[in-house]
Amino acid sequence: MVGIQQVSDTVANTVFSWVHRRNLMYNTCWEDPAIDRLALELSEKDRLLVISSAGCNALDYLLAGCGEVHAVDMNFIQNALLELKQAAILTLEYRDFEKFFGHGRHEQASSVYQRSIRPMLSQGARAYWDKYIYFFSGTGWRDSFYYRGCSGFLAKFLLTNLFRVKALQKPLEDLVNADSLERQSEIYYAEIKPRLWTRWMEWLISRDLTMNLMGVPRAQKEQMTQQYPGGVPKYIEHSLEDVLTKLRFRDNYFYRVYIEGRYPHDCRPEYVKEHNFDRLRQRISDLHIHTGTVANILEETDLRFSRFVLLDHMDWMSVHKPQELVREWNAILFQATSNARVIYRSAALNVTYLDDLIVNVSGARCPLGAALTQRRDLANSLHPSDRVHTYASFYIADLPEQ
Repeated sequence: MVGIQQVSDTVANTVFSWVHRRNLMYNTCWEDPAIDRLALELSEKDRLLVISSAGCNALDYLLAGCGEVHAVDMNFIQNALLELKQAAILTLEYRDFEKFFGHGRHEQASSVYQRSIRPMLSQGARAYWDKYIYFFSGTGWRDSFYYRGCSGFLAKFLLTNLFRVKALQKPLEDLVNADSLERQSEIYYAEIKPRLWTRWMEWLISRDLTMNLMGVPRAQKEQMTQQYPGGVPKYIEHSLEDVLTKLRFRDNYFYRVYIEGRYPHDCRPEYVKEHNFDRLRQRISDLHIHTGTVANILEETDLRFSRFVLLDHMDWMSVHKPQELVREWNAILFQATSNARVIYRSAALNVTYLDDLIVNVSGARCPLGAALTQRRDLANSLHPSDRVHTYASFYIADLPEQ
């Protein structure tokens, strides 16, 4: 039985790695930067390292006043997307920028790309977008950039099922137009929940392939299964229930972009809003993009960082590359300034895998858990208002003085 489980895990991890390294995984970030702003307390003195993902939040941190942002990702395609945004901010008028990243489609995407954006890209990003700029053409079944990539494909597939099979288009529109949380709850419990949470849906969201398309590796899925009553299906059901009944859905651009295929004018990330565009252009030179692991980038630089945004990648590393996780934290601790802070998220209800990691602090070896000062009250007060609700827990930790 153990052998079968090992083979299953190996296959699942191989598929995840194949999907992750060869595809655009995320076309938009799924971490709420409004929470991050409060957790990080950014200022012009801060130099921040963040895992790139789709780059939305790296841009948000610039708008929040962070002095310098370094975006790091192992997947060069994610960095190619951030480069595209960076080049578009530098070269386009707002109207064209809005079509690309607000509407997710531009009727002249290819010509605008060739004329204005392409010359500003690195060789690798240029090679990628030469092939895939049609993602913004607005044609075909996936008629928006936000239906492209792995997460976009899954969103379009599920949305088609919800609209055509479950007849949920009208209830979802009613949610957007609801004038109170009480009205949202009425719509959800009466019209959405009975049609949405069927055995077929529970089966679908339990599959490894579905999780892979969402960017969730087997290790994270297992954390949900082991720590959350009812496993993955109940975790997702309860998370979405909170989003639809406890938070104002009209303002939730994370979900509305997938429902509508665009960011509505009154519901957008800060970097897409017109009144932020000139400031973003002024600040874009303070964005630096790196392809590689967090450890590699930190070990190769003399720069020191006061803020670190690690998303949820440690969930996977803790299971499959624990020694690399030690290496990463040693690099973080070595390159951190005084008063440095890190935030991270997890699929686990309670992260314990960091506690016993033996790391170097001020020339001595000690458990990481003892070296971090967790800001639990602040993290717990912010987490319920997270508009995404895809993570079971959220952490804010101050690093030790070195």
